[in-house]
Amino acid sequence: MESSMEFSIKNVNVEKELSDCVIVGVYESQKLSNAAQAIDDASAGYIAKIIKRGDMDGKLDATLMLHHVPGTNCERVLLVGLGKEQDFAEKQYCKAVRASVKALASSGANVGTTFLAELSVKKLSTRRKVAYLAEAALDAMYKFNAIKRKKDEVNENARKSIATLNVNVTQVAEIAEAQSGLAEGQALAEGVSLAKDLGNLPPNVCTPSYLAEQALALANTYGFKVEVLEREALQKLGMGSFLGVSQGSEEPPKFIIMQHLKGEKSQKPVVLIGKGITFDTGGISLKPGSEMDEMKYDMCGAASVLGTFKAIAAMDLKLNVIGVIPTCENMPDGRATRPGDVLTSMSGLTIEVLNTDAEGRLILCDALTYVERFEPSAVVDIATLTGACVIALGHHASGLFSNNDALASELLKAGEVSLDRAWHMPMWDDYQPLLDSNFADMANIGGRAAGSITAACFLSRFAKKYDWAHLDIAGTAWKSGKEKGGTGRPVSLLTEFLVNRANKAIN
Repeated sequence: MESSMEFSIKNVNVEKELSDCVIVGVYESQKLSNAAQAIDDASAGYIAKIIKRGDMDGKLDATLMLHHVPGTNCERVLLVGLGKEQDFAEKQYCKAVRASVKALASSGANVGTTFLAELSVKKLSTRRKVAYLAEAALDAMYKFNAIKRKKDEVNENARKSIATLNVNVTQVAEIAEAQSGLAEGQALAEGVSLAKDLGNLPPNVCTPSYLAEQALALANTYGFKVEVLEREALQKLGMGSFLGVSQGSEEPPKFIIMQHLKGEKSQKPVVLIGKGITFDTGGISLKPGSEMDEMKYDMCGAASVLGTFKAIAAMDLKLNVIGVIPTCENMPDGRATRPGDVLTSMSGLTIEVLNTDAEGRLILCDALTYVERFEPSAVVDIATLTGACVIALGHHASGLFSNNDALASELLKAGEVSLDRAWHMPMWDDYQPLLDSNFADMANIGGRAAGSITAACFLSRFAKKYDWAHLDIAGTAWKSGKEKGGTGRPVSLLTEFLVNRANKAIN
């Protein structure tokens, strides 16, 4: 759900600011940020005394709300811990922003002014700092209330919100740069929010048809091209692998093609392909019942493509980008594909289905063949593909596989900058024989060992005509437990990657 919080850029003296609350930082060494020091000077050492008493230790993301601080015009001063000054980088900065926004939202303040964008963050420009701040602040305020009907609970969430967050910069000359960063951060946050919303919706709402409707709605808002192919068109194209997965469900499959064409006409497009299994029972190879509800998140690859398209459309990014989403359910109907069945993919290659729960690669392979017609400069597919990737990398990094080291390097760098990291995994030819089949050109699984790698090897067989990368987001697309919910990853990584491509095209 998009936040109603508004932003503005300011250049004011902290002690004279009249908003409900000002936000300033304190390092673990008890050193004050410049803004905090200005308040301390105006208040005859009031903040220093608070710190000396031990009420604020400056540890990263610790917060302390002060009221009616002497020498200031605002009602509240929020101190936020910055951790160790020598370690203060992008990650710590964003954590401090999130902590401050959450603390502000839990107070009675409706309008806050943050002075955190003034901090020195490892050579970051003002533009980048403000972009990070807007993204982190909106992420901290994200709530999913779309299907809640308890009015008091929804109203309580609404009450705990911030109407306006002013972002202060140190010089008037920085205002224009900060405003550009603010626009970028807001656009990215809206894309991440959309991806979260789509993942969090229940599978009886977020069906393949619903995803198609969202693509059409985005296209209508931002003016890009979209096409939705139905079952009959997919049959004519020979997408036997994709249709084999969908045939056990009463929900019709959809094949969504979005085209954001804002680059030069001669520019070859970047293609994003998102896995859109809106619910994955495992098919005939039925999953265990425990936590199967989380298989509504098996369309997070598709959600990330839609979220990225929203972000780049809002930015009016000067790049040709095509988004492709094969979407269906994987259900154990009497018509469902069986283990042992052989499917014929759009490429003509045949696939022996040894496990119907390895269905994501079966829909992606036909999409990989389909996008050859665009003569892409690069193709990146995004999928909650394998539990094996979760075992390998946990929930911190997405798995990255590629047939081109330069493309892999671009994506890794984008992940580092956006704090949405990936890790480059091997995909050597040594693994390919694990997919051998006695009855078809290949099997859809390669056994228990190296499961995420053999899944990538399977996809690589359909991506030989262009530079290609695969992001396995099974461990990063959502959280389980008390904080269950979509993360919106890897919208940040993909958007940063595309922004960098656009900048190279312009320069």
